[in-house]
Amino acid sequence: MSLASHRRHAPVLTDISDVVPFASAEEAWFWTMAGLSARAAGARIVAGLGVKPRPCEPDDVVRCLDRLYRQRRIDLVHVRILKMYGERQVPPDPRHPADRSAWRLWREALDRLDWPLRLKGIVA
Repeated sequence: MSLASHRRHAPVLTDISDVVPFASAEEAWFWTMAGLSARAAGARIVAGLGVKPRPCEPDDVVRCLDRLYRQRRIDLVHVRILKMYGERQVPPDPRHPADRSAWRLWREALDRLDWPLRLKGIVA
C-alpha cells in the first residue's frame, strides 16, 4: 500500500462564496446542538454536505464556548443552560416565571459567544 492510501482527506468546499454564515450566535448554537445530537445518534458529520454550506463544523462553535469558559467569561451554569435549551431547539421564554433566570443566563452566554464567532466568520 502506498503512503497516499493511508492519508486522511478532509472534505474541501468547492466554492467558498457559497458558504452561508449564521445570522446570530443563537442560530449557530442551535445548529451546533442539532449536529452534536445527530453525531451522538450515529450520523457522520461531513463539512459542506448540508442544505446550506456553513463556515464551520459543530466542534468549532464548541471550541469557542470552551475558550470562554476557560477565560472565565462564562460559568458552568451558562453552559448547562445552553445545552438544555439547545437540545430542545428552543430558547427560554422570559414570559414564563420559571424561565426568567434561564433566559438571562442564555442571553449572557450568547452575547459573550457572539464576538468570537464573528471573528472567525461563523456569524455574519
